[in-house]
Amino acid sequence: MKESEYPLVDDGTWCEIKTHVDPVRTRGRPALFLDRDGVVVEEVTYLHRPEEVALIDGAARLIASANAAGLPVVLVTNQSGVGRGYYGWQDFRDTQARIETDLAAAGARFDAVIACPFTPGGDGPYVHPDHLDRKPNPGMLLRAGRCMGLNLAASWIVGDRGLDVVAGRRGGLAGGLHVSTGFGADSEERDAALAEAGESYTVLTADSIAGAGAVIDALSSALPSPAQD
Repeated sequence: MKESEYPLVDDGTWCEIKTHVDPVRTRGRPALFLDRDGVVVEEVTYLHRPEEVALIDGAARLIASANAAGLPVVLVTNQSGVGRGYYGWQDFRDTQARIETDLAAAGARFDAVIACPFTPGGDGPYVHPDHLDRKPNPGMLLRAGRCMGLNLAASWIVGDRGLDVVAGRRGGLAGGLHVSTGFGADSEERDAALAEAGESYTVLTADSIAGAGAVIDALSSALPSPAQD
């Protein structure tokens, strides 16, 4: 498949809004933003082989609960491996297909997948000192908000890195959940996440995405009423 046939926008970010999504239905709804590696799937350095995909326990169940509640679920992932030339978009696509097949087997699905290849390192076309889409910047969240009409002010992000939680605050989200899987086992990552807490931004912690029930409750309470929907 040629690069022009991938869902790439602007200067190269992958922005895939799933075909089942009706922007009229997502307008005004809060979203569950999820980092991928170390949150939905086990951390593998520069994951790009489908056979290395392993869902984290409880991930599919948590995502399915968000789906059932009518909450848009958006994957936002830095993919510097593409930017550094370690693998290509077809490898990313194949790996994503395996993740989504495994989720579907448990009745779970993403509503959008956004991936940023830009990185300060390397020497290819994706080299950028501080691209808006690369977390901790909020560009991927803002893209989803524009494309799907989301209520970002009531949305949450779940991540294993402090930078995921930072991206949520910079994007104007209501809160971030830091999990201890993946890089989250490092106390410095948790400290960095907790440091983002403030009067207008809540930061919670959990052992894994399986413990994100409080986030689903918060998002569900912010759903528009049927009269508004």
